[in-house]
Amino acid sequence: MDKGSLASALGSPAAFGQSQFALTRGNAFEAKVKADGGAELLRLAHEKLDRGAVPPAEAPVHVPDLSAAGPEGRTARTALALREAATGTPGAWTLLDHPMLALDVAGSPAFLEPDAVVVHPDGSWTVVEIKSFPLLDGSADAAKVGAAARQAAVYVLALEQVAARLAPAPRVRHRVLLVCPKDFSNLPTASAVDVRKQRAVTDRQLARLTRIEEITDALPEGVCFSPGLPAEELTASVDAVPAAYAPECLSTCELAFHCRARSREAGAVTSLGRPVRAELGGLSTVEEVLAAARGETGDPDDPAVAALRRAARLRAEALATAGARPGAAAGAGDGEVSACR
Repeated sequence: MDKGSLASALGSPAAFGQSQFALTRGNAFEAKVKADGGAELLRLAHEKLDRGAVPPAEAPVHVPDLSAAGPEGRTARTALALREAATGTPGAWTLLDHPMLALDVAGSPAFLEPDAVVVHPDGSWTVVEIKSFPLLDGSADAAKVGAAARQAAVYVLALEQVAARLAPAPRVRHRVLLVCPKDFSNLPTASAVDVRKQRAVTDRQLARLTRIEEITDALPEGVCFSPGLPAEELTASVDAVPAAYAPECLSTCELAFHCRARSREAGAVTSLGRPVRAELGGLSTVEEVLAAARGETGDPDDPAVAALRRAARLRAEALATAGARPGAAAGAGDGEVSACR
């Protein structure tokens, strides 16, 4: 489903995404990297990954046309181009600009579009990621590099599925090429990033995913997520799927604002964060937490209940002390009580 359209239809549109300025700058940098038939990009691939091969400036270079109708057509055209590159001119370099790959995710194909894939003269394949964050003195922000590595690892897995259908199967390299601006200029530079760890983690996660057929079989009859449905019917369909909202969802899921509103309505403690939820044990709602703190419910031997009651006593003592302090009239007393709260 298109979760962005679904969130808008529910009245809780996603408010995150890349800025238009960042998109424009990223597109301009990518066009610079791929100019002149990808000459600079292939030079960087040779320099960082394959110094033993014939330099692209001295070898045949192919940039096949990957245009086709629809994602399925583009995926088939990409697979054909990779097959032709593996069996084509010996010693040639091939650059696939924005190929389309398909990866099986829980029984459903997910279509992926890497920035580029390079086919080396020895027939091996390399994923290329082009990012607009800079490499300063040869290094970049670790969090951004890690995110790029995880993204590239997914492309590597998808490429391996294409390679497995060829005989002999070409080698998919586990060192990807990360291309970024150099220092504070707009000149491209590159770094080879080993994604074996990220690839292994992603592969394990994909293998453990519940298949979509199993999820849909558990849904009530007639559930539909079409954004064109009436709001009441659409909301009921979305509510039929269990969700465990946490604040971290706001940066990764288009439906996070809808789930946050539902979580707050239900008084779920997960809306306060996963660490808080983990500390509260079997107490799943704010009302249960407050009742346990007041001593109305809960097992006194439960560590979470005992901690809540101790916190409630300390708060009551602090408020009583602040209120009984000589001279603690309007201004000072109220300020201290507010600080205690």
